[in-house]
Amino acid sequence: MGALLEVIVLDAAEAEAAQAGGADRLELVRDLAADGITPEPSTVRSVLAATDLPVRVMVRDQPDFAADAEVLRRRVGQLREAGAREFVLGFLDAYGQVDVGATREVVAELDGCPWTFHRAVDHAADYRLAWDQAVSLGPDTVLTAGAPGGVDEGLSHLRERAERQDVDGVALLVGGGLRQEHVADLRAAGARAFHIGTGAREGGSVQVERVRSWRELLS
Repeated sequence: MGALLEVIVLDAAEAEAAQAGGADRLELVRDLAADGITPEPSTVRSVLAATDLPVRVMVRDQPDFAADAEVLRRRVGQLREAGAREFVLGFLDAYGQVDVGATREVVAELDGCPWTFHRAVDHAADYRLAWDQAVSLGPDTVLTAGAPGGVDEGLSHLRERAERQDVDGVALLVGGGLRQEHVADLRAAGARAFHIGTGAREGGSVQVERVRSWRELLS
């Protein structure tokens, strides 16, 4: 059975390319240089019109993991009005712990929509504690590289999380510096979902053949 392949996209053209290459799901963001922040509602509408794949929309308004919950709650409302039904979010407090209060406030605006807790968990002061806090907030997925520096640095944590994901009740989505040579090791450990950004891109945009190479590897 093939693993889930999620591809980061910036616009409708990239969504079409990712779907043509065999992606299972998209993560829609703006500003890759900032590791992805909230896209404009107009972009959400155009992407949803261009693909029938599930699209998880980033809720993050600044290039760190701090949250202004009031602003982000309004942002979720705008995104939902634009048609978004799946989301990606997660916040840290000033002490490097998961900002449980802010995350709960924003999640309340999702009204039961599925969501991913993203790589904020990798940048927390205590990875395992952050993982447990993230899981307690109710995502169906946690996106992680296992460490701030990416998958190379985080493989031991990723193997541990892969073994525990059924116990934890969330899907482990591996991403952040992920390369194709990591896949066999991670699949053997039990990882079933993979997230790619630069791995899908060439010449500044998502390329069908790059996505297809991952689809073939994971299938």
